[in-house]
Amino acid sequence: MSQGLEATSVISISDLTSLQPTHPSVPASAGQQLPLHANESCSSAGRSGEAVPSACQNEASVASHQTGILQKHSSSKEKGGSVGVSLIAGALAGAIAKTTIAPIDRTKINFQATNQRYSTIESFRYLRKCYKSEGFFSLWRGNSATMARIAPYAAIQFASHEQWKKVLRVDTTTDVVSYRRFLAGSLAGVTSQFMTYPLDLARARMAITPRDTYRTLTQVFIKIVRSEGFLKLYRGLTPTMLGVIPYAGTSFGMYETLKAHHREKQEALLQQLAPENRSRGDVVAPNPLERMLFGAVAGLFGQTSSYPLDIARRRMQTASLTGNSNAYATIRGTLTTVYREEGIVHGLYKGLSLNWVKGPISVGMSFAVFDYCKNVLERLTNED
Repeated sequence: MSQGLEATSVISISDLTSLQPTHPSVPASAGQQLPLHANESCSSAGRSGEAVPSACQNEASVASHQTGILQKHSSSKEKGGSVGVSLIAGALAGAIAKTTIAPIDRTKINFQATNQRYSTIESFRYLRKCYKSEGFFSLWRGNSATMARIAPYAAIQFASHEQWKKVLRVDTTTDVVSYRRFLAGSLAGVTSQFMTYPLDLARARMAITPRDTYRTLTQVFIKIVRSEGFLKLYRGLTPTMLGVIPYAGTSFGMYETLKAHHREKQEALLQQLAPENRSRGDVVAPNPLERMLFGAVAGLFGQTSSYPLDIARRRMQTASLTGNSNAYATIRGTLTTVYREEGIVHGLYKGLSLNWVKGPISVGMSFAVFDYCKNVLERLTNED
């Protein structure tokens, strides 16, 4: 009891009354009338075992109440700011990365959604055809739908990943079992994919159709609901959810693991220095290029691990436009049809080599931009 009183006695009542609101049991005037040396008498009374005066009890109660308010306010502000920063940084990261690789992405979707045989030469021919028939900016056709989807998708994915890391205690130590990093990434991917799936379907429809079919993103939703029904907005959701688990889990898990290994290496180098030269602040974080490389490796493995399910997703999303609604009605039926008609390399993994170009660039850039923007926004927030 005496230790608790000693801890609170260093806070004067005059200081506390300047912080609003005051404790309901003690009027503001009471705090102003209490002399400054009351702190010393309270402390001495606690140490000697004498009865603690009521004024001292009131002072301790006020201190405890005000400290609790300040801590709760600070914690709430920090938590809210952290989520907000992650949302903004994630949206920027996703938008920049996807815009950069939009022409490659459109080419990939075109071959995924149809039974055209893929090759590098054919992909360049497709890009040239789009350029000649519809102009340079046609290579970014569907990118408005991509931005409408990817901004909220990436924002939710990165922000939820930060929260899942806290829940699973992934970011509390470098010595974390790999499956927890994988699980945090998978849960983040499932969360964001479920909340933004109709926008992904709209992007796929716009990417493979002529300009006159769907002129705007809103028109995609209206036509689908009127001609096919509301539930068709979620056609292909199951393979998407199944595919995002290994993709997001592997991508986020490997990226966080590579960053952890980098940190451990830096700390090992720090241990070799003399004790007086050591400082926690001397642990150098990965630079933007290193972060991009870590993300590129993570994206390469992540997208390869879930690619057949990505094929199934695209076929199911565009089945009504390609005349294959019956064949591509289920995941199993879609994968079976693709395997029988096109095989493994030219069917289930069609366009994978293009994905090996697009994926590392996109994922690496998104991770690097997210970390950079998050660090900058956190510094600006802390300064305020």
